[in-house]
Amino acid sequence: MLLGKEQDQRISNARPDKGKWRGRTVIRGNQMEQYVIRGGNPLVGEVEIGGAKNAALGILAASVMTDETVYIDNLPDVRDINVLLEALAGIGATVERVDKSTVRINGSTISDISVDYGYIKKIRASYYLLGALLGKYKQAEVPLPGGCNIGSRPIDMHLKGFKALGAEVGIVHGSIVAKAENLHGSHIYLDVVSVGATINIMLAASMAQGRTIIENAAREPHVVDVANFLNRMGANIKGAGTDVIRIWGVEKLHKTEYSIIPDQIEAGTFMFAAAATGGDVTVKNVIPKHLEATTAKLMEIGCEIQEYDDAVRVRAARKLTRTNIKTLPYPGYPTDMQPQITATLALAEGTSIVTESIFENRFKYVDELTRMGANIKVEGNSAIINGVPKLTGARVSAPDLRAGAALVIAGLSAEGITVVEDIQYIQRGYERFEEKLKGLGAIIEKVASEKEVLKFRLRVS
Repeated sequence: MLLGKEQDQRISNARPDKGKWRGRTVIRGNQMEQYVIRGGNPLVGEVEIGGAKNAALGILAASVMTDETVYIDNLPDVRDINVLLEALAGIGATVERVDKSTVRINGSTISDISVDYGYIKKIRASYYLLGALLGKYKQAEVPLPGGCNIGSRPIDMHLKGFKALGAEVGIVHGSIVAKAENLHGSHIYLDVVSVGATINIMLAASMAQGRTIIENAAREPHVVDVANFLNRMGANIKGAGTDVIRIWGVEKLHKTEYSIIPDQIEAGTFMFAAAATGGDVTVKNVIPKHLEATTAKLMEIGCEIQEYDDAVRVRAARKLTRTNIKTLPYPGYPTDMQPQITATLALAEGTSIVTESIFENRFKYVDELTRMGANIKVEGNSAIINGVPKLTGARVSAPDLRAGAALVIAGLSAEGITVVEDIQYIQRGYERFEEKLKGLGAIIEKVASEKEVLKFRLRVS
């Protein structure tokens, strides 16, 4: 991509070979890997929750907006994070993975503002590099993003925000190209509440001239976490966590050290696994307030909940009962927790209705649950769930990240053996998933061949 003279000189002065990925080798998710599960064991014990993937993706993109070294910890060791770190190294940033949860990043060595498609097709959050590079260099080129196929997630709100800040934006040869002589503050109203657009506009506006106001902004905890990280680097952002965010642009950002918030979706997944298996699980290293929508529904369906300063205990001592759910932007019930509660309600007494108001293709996993004996009918954007006494093990396939986790929950609660295929989706967002489940008493293994599946069956029969 052609750069403006000033930025071009700055980029050309950086040594292209200086950006590097240092630390352990990144292992790609193996398409042949599967989870094999023998269900029927209540999950019992304690589980430690890692850093929030969705917050980490925005924070990693923001980290290259300064030419000083940024130190980030509580980073989840999952595929999406590793791919984005490789993408940052690919444009010349110096990236050092200190250990599995800590990284150092320096953006002063960036030698290119055109991100390679090979990284971006794997993760949707790659689009955060648009806001980060546009804010810092006033231009960026990022391929249209990939990620889970859970429905239409248009980026029109992102582009609307960049244009309002003074950038020329277009799609050329499959890439989003944004360029501006100067970015200036603006008043931006988001027609639809969008986490991605809120974060992306916030990134670019942090280094624009003047004040930017984002109205109808997303309020999710990871939006707040990205704003807090930018503020620690010297940005001036107020109102994150409300529907109006005000940003006063600054000329440059500086180094910082930062710890990412706990992952509310990972926590919620283990909470529903406890409920579905009739277990007793304490999830540790969480912020209970972020889990309020989840804990409210767990209480409705008959679970006992105890909250501590940084932990939540879920105990399912009696038969679960029905409820209705509608996914909504935060602080409503999260769309990323919809498959998990659907799998749980498949075993609850009575008829439940789950309505998906965010993504239209998020019920693709229902056919897989039906193979396990669930009685679920999808009508439009709602799933009507008639609870059954039990599920039975089957061979199923994960269509996306959260649906894959839901199928694992179903397998843990089912009678017999369940094989979950396409677990590369699950590995995008859950760190050491099967290890953490084993620590709670689950009988689960990650296998790479049918021979290993057979060995598991013989061993646990």
